[in-house]
Amino acid sequence: MTYNLLLLPGDGIGPEVMIETRRVLGWFSQNRNLSFAIEEDLVGGISYETHGVPATDQMMAKAKAADAVLFGAVGGPQWDKLPFEKRAERGLLRLRKDLELFANLRPALCFDALKDASSLKPEIVSGLDLLIVRELTGGVYFGEPRGISTLGDGSRRAVDTQVYTTGEVQRIARVAFELARLRGKKVASVEKSNVMHTGILWREEVQKVHDTEFPDVALTHILADNCAMQLVRNPKSLDVIVTDNLFGDILSDEAAQLTGSIGMLPSASLGAKDPKTGRQPALYEPVHGSAPDIAGQGLANPIACLLSLAMCLRYSFQRVEDARLLEQAVEHVLAEGYRTGDIMQPGMTKAGTAEMTNAILKALDKAA
Repeated sequence: MTYNLLLLPGDGIGPEVMIETRRVLGWFSQNRNLSFAIEEDLVGGISYETHGVPATDQMMAKAKAADAVLFGAVGGPQWDKLPFEKRAERGLLRLRKDLELFANLRPALCFDALKDASSLKPEIVSGLDLLIVRELTGGVYFGEPRGISTLGDGSRRAVDTQVYTTGEVQRIARVAFELARLRGKKVASVEKSNVMHTGILWREEVQKVHDTEFPDVALTHILADNCAMQLVRNPKSLDVIVTDNLFGDILSDEAAQLTGSIGMLPSASLGAKDPKTGRQPALYEPVHGSAPDIAGQGLANPIACLLSLAMCLRYSFQRVEDARLLEQAVEHVLAEGYRTGDIMQPGMTKAGTAEMTNAILKALDKAA
């Protein structure tokens, strides 16, 4: 089978890590009986510079037709003062919205070789393996009304609306419970039901889904501020976290730092499966962002993008063995002491973007 992939390198270090991802795709094509039909297009700031918008209709049509989208990064200071709808980040938000990618999966896995690179004590993070399931198309990022208005006295007023419905909460809860069944059978549902009506709705609807469909999975409810504390106090007490768009954005970045570097973490954004064809819209992206301060210097860590490819192999193509092969190659290279600047430690071998990928490709050769 040939898998149709759309590659969207984007801005900053996005093109650099995507080049390395193409090299690894080439390896799988040559060595693992996989075939990819690859297209590439623009998104974010580079799309604005070329087309005047951060996401074109033509690019969106390609994304909808693809079996999966591999995404690099968007944004940079040169586009920060553009009108809100023209900003680079709106390209990613349009992809999520138009593809109806409602479930964002962000694993936080601390490789044993990097336990000393975390900002926390090694005994706190050693063996860490948790998964944050973030609702992606609702909440305060998309709620209406929104905007900034000028009041009669000349002062300004800003409004962002937090909105959730029963259906939105229940479908993301099901994703979390289903994934928990494949892991430790524990879900922590995170909200602010003590001060927010959306939090009350969230807690009640997650509980309903649990009681009627997933009674075999342990469910706990935890307030978002307490969850933030537990992530730095006792993160291994958590397995699957399900939460809304805003809290998921914040907590997943916090969890990323536990692993040693945000440059290590992949993510998957999934839509609903077509009941007839089984086809599922999907976008895979590293969590690290565009990192404009190191863009174009060959210093970026490609591992998050490569692990995003591993998630693509697992979730979109059901190639679990191939996903494990790539993840094990990364683990092997880290154990050998290769480090990009963001995870550099004394006595280790410093590697640039291409050098790190070279080492991973060699590890894949050995494993194959």
